Amino acid sequence: METSILKSVESCASVLARNFKRWGINHIFGIPGKSVSPIIYALDKHDIEFVLSKHESGAGYSAAGFSLMSNKIGVAIGTSGPGGTNLLTAAGQAKASHIPLIIITGHPAMKDTGKAMGQDSTVFGTDLVEMFRHVTKFSVRVERGDMLHIYLKHALEKALSGIKGPVHLNIPFDILTEEIVPFELDLPSSNEMISPSLDKVIELLNAAERPLLFLGKGVHSSKAYHEVRLLAENWNIPVITTPGGKGTFVSNHLLSLGAFGLGGTKEASDYLRKGVDLLIVIGTKLSDMSVAGFSKEMYPKHVIHFDYDQTFIRKTIDVPTTPVLGDIRANLSFILNNVSESDSSEFLISKQEHEVRINSQDEIMTAETTVKVIRNSLPDDTIIFGDDGSHTFFGIRYFDIYQPGTFFFDDVFGAMGHAIGYSIGAKLGAPDKKIVCLVGDGCMFMHGTEISTALNYHSPVLFIVLNNGQLDMVEKGMRKMNGKSIGAVYDTPMNVSAFAQALGLESFKCFNPIDLQDAISQSLSMIEITKKPMVIEVMVDPEEIPPTMGRQ
Repeated sequence: METSILKSVESCASVLARNFKRWGINHIFGIPGKSVSPIIYALDKHDIEFVLSKHESGAGYSAAGFSLMSNKIGVAIGTSGPGGTNLLTAAGQAKASHIPLIIITGHPAMKDTGKAMGQDSTVFGTDLVEMFRHVTKFSVRVERGDMLHIYLKHALEKALSGIKGPVHLNIPFDILTEEIVPFELDLPSSNEMISPSLDKVIELLNAAERPLLFLGKGVHSSKAYHEVRLLAENWNIPVITTPGGKGTFVSNHLLSLGAFGLGGTKEASDYLRKGVDLLIVIGTKLSDMSVAGFSKEMYPKHVIHFDYDQTFIRKTIDVPTTPVLGDIRANLSFILNNVSESDSSEFLISKQEHEVRINSQDEIMTAETTVKVIRNSLPDDTIIFGDDGSHTFFGIRYFDIYQPGTFFFDDVFGAMGHAIGYSIGAKLGAPDKKIVCLVGDGCMFMHGTEISTALNYHSPVLFIVLNNGQLDMVEKGMRKMNGKSIGAVYDTPMNVSAFAQALGLESFKCFNPIDLQDAISQSLSMIEITKKPMVIEVMVDPEEIPPTMGRQ
């Protein structure tokens, strides 16, 4: 990083905005308030659009989606007190998703700290720095203007190196307005670690008779799509994914067995039951959602585990394990250094359109049929953000992937409603991409107002909402475990289509596959013309059993 002096003095808020502009950030998300207003004015002077979200969590989600799709660092801003606490969930989600994010919160005034102040964000009120320490990689209060340079430098290094993630700066109002010698920071360069175990890994790969690749969302984080494909094809290794690893490997590949765990396929389970001598785990903690149904009879003789963090290696599958620590893509590139580029077309099979059953007028369409119609109707390069709920687990099982990096889902933190914001920020970060949010009515109840943000800030996302009038995974899980559910069914279900219209969006309500196919076709055309988001509500069967019942 280099520092260059631009002029004699400048406010801290202006210095921040100047650096954001330098890093190519053109959208910053948040909700204004007095304590952070100096930043918002500074953004305006530097021609950075401040996106007014409907809730600070939504702002944090949108900033994360922007970061994920633009390959830049995302920025979310919340005022002091509750503005900050509302961002905590978004920070936890970004940390679980390994997305670099700068969260800035305010505080009334450093000079008055210790006196009674409204929305105090220090130990005398609501200590935001301490709260954020548990959901970020770095959390600090900037107590003097001359501390901004070093703290911002630390924050960038933490956010963008190793396991990427969110960081938090709490900056009081009087510090934001304080004038300092201005500076510019370069984003830190990546110094990737290469594991010393790679020669052993190659020996194990060469000796394996029945290997299996198990891909997690770390492949998304490292964007190692090409490398895992070469690895699979060179050693002829079948591939399964975790729920969060969905989208890292194409479905129409001879080596693809689909997902394992919640939403997993029969093909994946059957292969494991027949025995595996070497399991190559790449970029996953192997959480309970990822290994639901993974019995001891499926245990391999040996595991190679690629990850940045050793914490969860050998904690789930206790067999002899070779850890490969460091960046996935860098380590795979080293292994593949002497491997010739394969002709992937030899491994690809023809795409098959799903057959769907047309339900009668007195029947309700299933979520399975819904996902199959969605797959049949969307272009191959459409990027799906799946929200947390049974709707996305149907997607994990039935939505085929034809281009890697086109399906994103979090199977660790699981904040309902996060994909709504992620998709909005993603579209602003990559306006040329087709973005679809696959979401349920429960998630819409939580953060559905953010679709208004999509409309107001020209983020033309297609929101497809599966509505069964309940918190489906919870309702089915309670019934399975206790014989009945409590508090999981809405007395008054959401009328999603009417809700969308009330917020200014055009919408469709669908009851059968023909309705849905037509709605998707019309929505894609209208989005192309109007550059406005659209909402499709799909009424689905509340009694359908989701593919999530394997979790203990």
